[in-house]
Amino acid sequence: QVQLVESGGGLVQAGGSLRLSCAASGHTFSSYTMAWFRQAAGKERELVAAISWTAGNRYYAYYADSMKPRFTISRDNAKNTLYLQMNSLKPEDTAIYYCAATLNTYSRGGSYYRPSEYGYWGQGTQLTVSS
Repeated sequence: QVQLVESGGGLVQAGGSLRLSCAASGHTFSSYTMAWFRQAAGKERELVAAISWTAGNRYYAYYADSMKPRFTISRDNAKNTLYLQMNSLKPEDTAIYYCAATLNTYSRGGSYYRPSEYGYWGQGTQLTVSS
């Protein structure tokens, strides 16, 4: 079992940058596929990015197409921490950002983008981007 706590959200102007962090408890953090989702008011929760161990003995990052140029997901297994670096922020990035974890792995795609794949969630952190 893993517990997740996000931090780093806040208010930022359009064009600015921010880094979110997700601290995970537990002894097997490195085994989990980790992901960032977001949910804007009145909208469904959507994938931002995921990072999964693959059969090639390395981690692979998946991104939502619209976010790949601006967002970077990374993890520090020694610190049990997941990060999301967000650059060139836009007002439409305003949302609650959630950290999620699953023991499933995704070597060649798969359903990493589905919230239902993840059994562990943080409480979320609010990001507001002003125009």
